[in-house]
This record gives sequence, structure tokens and C-alpha cells, in this order.
Amino acid sequence: MGRAVHVAPDEGRLALAASFAGAARRYWLGVFPRVCLERRRRRARALRIPDPLLRRTALDAQRKWGNVEGAAAFAAFVPSRNRRAAARAMSCFQAAYNYLDMLGEQPCADPAANGRRLHSALLVALDPHAPHTDYYRHCAQHDDGGYLTEILDSCRAALATLPSYPAIAPAARRAAERIVEFQSCNTGELHGDLVALERWARAETPPGEDLRWWETAAAGGSSLCVFALIALAAEAGIDDPSNPLPAPASARTGAGEDRSEATLGAIAALQEAYFPWIGALHSLLDNLVDVAEDRATGQHNLIALYTSPGEAAERMGRLAGRSLRAARALGDARAHTLVLAAMASFYLSTEEAATPAAQPIARAVLEALDGPADLAMLVFRARLGLRGLVLGSRARGARGAEIVMPVRSAFVPGLAPVPAPAPGAPRASLTRTAPAPAPAPAAIGEPRAGETHGIE
Repeated sequence: MGRAVHVAPDEGRLALAASFAGAARRYWLGVFPRVCLERRRRRARALRIPDPLLRRTALDAQRKWGNVEGAAAFAAFVPSRNRRAAARAMSCFQAAYNYLDMLGEQPCADPAANGRRLHSALLVALDPHAPHTDYYRHCAQHDDGGYLTEILDSCRAALATLPSYPAIAPAARRAAERIVEFQSCNTGELHGDLVALERWARAETPPGEDLRWWETAAAGGSSLCVFALIALAAEAGIDDPSNPLPAPASARTGAGEDRSEATLGAIAALQEAYFPWIGALHSLLDNLVDVAEDRATGQHNLIALYTSPGEAAERMGRLAGRSLRAARALGDARAHTLVLAAMASFYLSTEEAATPAAQPIARAVLEALDGPADLAMLVFRARLGLRGLVLGSRARGARGAEIVMPVRSAFVPGLAPVPAPAPGAPRASLTRTAPAPAPAPAAIGEPRAGETHGIE
């Protein structure tokens, strides 16, 4: 990744459009086919899971493959010789996260301990030498036939081939540790009060920053920082003086500056851009398109913690603006700006983002992104339209940012066919007995009876 280039506004827009075209070509021709291959590999492996509930969980998690494609978008900006390994590491990490996240929503005696133990697998995915543990210790089901460990081993085998991974590994692990903490606090209990999540998020909020605690919490649950660091690891020897270090635009290195100090500065700048700013926007947009589903299934939704739709739009517009400034200050400003725009467009191009309640937030975010999302929005809207034409009513029954193509459960051995859900309908329960009714999470600004969240 090269250094930031400062040009006139019109020239900058033309350069950004050219960068977008180049990145799109690299992604669709070089990255996307590998992600599709990885999906086929994961699906075939999931079909061989012995336990039927774990098998269903793995297959349902693959309905979120859209965010795996988004994770691999970072690979479009790495050197071609390392693109395949980077894309595989990113795809496997996000695929594991999707599976663990869905598995953590299942009832168990100790949800916090279960969330922590399950998501500790993400730390192992980033450490080529870490031993595996019993990730299912607190789960009722255990026999996945090695499905999870295979994903983790595929991820770290790919990471081990990236030339600069040892230099960024500690930062990647720190980003994953935040995911573990977020997931252990945000247990998804229907009657949970989020006190533990609030306490943790307040402690993690950078001093002096105007952030609501749930914005910091959202940033902690985002995996984007991990992928940005993996992309940096694909650069050849970032400690090598002959390599053009992707230093932050605000701290360009001089000829006599210590190389290791510059490397640490570049890594720190990247972490500060993605946590909390870009990561917070990422997770909150994901919550935005899941409002109806979370309300129907009784899951927490951080968007609901804003006091009103107006505050939600104003705050998320500010997050988008700060995210854009942070991306533009990084070494490869165009790459990070394009990834940011693509991420926002991925969510805002969905039908869920076009509802009356979501539209003010969508407008505020797009206005704050100041144009970089325009091309990405066209691409995602065109793709959604094409998918609808190709798949017809079956695709229209599987809407949402998480869903790229419906899982054909009819072909899962031992499981009855599961019809595609109607728009806004909850996912089919994976438990053997139906859960007791619980209060649905509030819409934006509606407090839920008996809950206090410390809303500022």
C-alpha cells in the first residue's frame, strides 16, 4: 500500500473513480472467485458435521456470506503475489466469526462464559502456534467433526505465508480480543440488561472522544480492523527500509527516521482509524438493517439505544464523517476510503435501509461520506437487482445485508427443508423446544420496560 497523495478536489474525484475501477477489476476477477471457492468448500464441509444442530448452525451462518465477501475486499489492495493467501485468511476469519456468533445465540447455562470460550477461537485463528481448546465447553452440542478447527487452521496457515504477519500479529490479536470481550458481554439474553457491556465499553472509550458507550461497544464487535491489519501484513517486509512503508499521511517518515518506530506508527494509526471510528460505523450499520429481525427474535440492537431517530441520524452521520477523515489520513488513503465506501454501501443499498425509520440515518451517512460511496451504491444496487432477476421470488424472500444466496437446507442430510423467511421474519430456531415469549427490543428511542442502559 502506497503513501497518501494530496491533489485538487476534482482531480481527487477522478483519481478515486480510477482507483475504484481498478479495485473493482481486481476484486471481481481475482478475489471474488476465490471467495466463492471458499464458500463451496465451507458448505461441503458443513454438510459433514455429525451433530444436526451444529450442522444447521453452520449452514445458517453461511447465509451471512455477504460479509465474508466484504471482508475479502481488503485483499483487492494487496500485492498480487500475496492476494490469494490474504483473501483466504480474511474469508476464513469472518466465516468462523459468523458461525461462532450464531452459535453463541443458542440457550445455555452461562451465556457470558459460553460467548467468551466460543470466540476465543478467533484468537487461535490469528496465532499459528496456539493450541486448540474445547471451544464447545459450555455448549449442549460438541460434535462438529472438526469443522471449526479446520476453519481456524486454514486461516492461520494462510497468515503464516504473509511476509509481514509477525509484525502486525500483536495488533491483530488486540483487535480480536475486543471482539471476544464484546461477545462475552453482549450475550444476547432476551432479558439481559447490558450492564456488563456498558461497563466494558466505557473503559475502552478513548479519552476525550465524544462517543456514546454503545458506539464504542459496536466498534469492539467489528472485525474490520483485523482485515485491515491482514492487508498490511501482505506487504513485503514492512520493517525493510527498501519497502515503501504505508505511513500515515500525518506522520510521513524522513530518511533518517528509525524504521521500527515508523512501522509501529503506521500500525497504531491504522488501529486508531478502525477502532473506534470505522468499526463503530460498520457494526451500527449492521444493526440498522437487522432492527426488524432483532425485534422479532428478542435480540439486543444497539441502534435502539439512541434516544430518537433524529439523534441516531445525527450521531451516525458524525461517525461516518469521522471515519472518512480517519481513512483519508492513512498511508493508502484511497484504498481505505474505497473500503469504507463499499462497506457503507453494502448495508445502505438494502431494502431494510430504505424503510422510513432507516432513511434519515442512511441519508446522513451518505452525505457525510461526501461522494466516495456513490459508485459503490450503484454497484450494490445493480447486484441486488440482478440477484432478484436471476433467483426470482426465492431471492426476494431472502433479503438483508447478511444474505447473498439462500441456503438450500433441503439438501442437508437428516434435516427437513427450511423455507426462505418472509421479509423481516425471524430465523428458524435451532433449539429443540420453542423459547418462552420475551419482550422485543425497543425501536429507536423506545425504552424497554425494566431496562436502564445509561443513555447519555
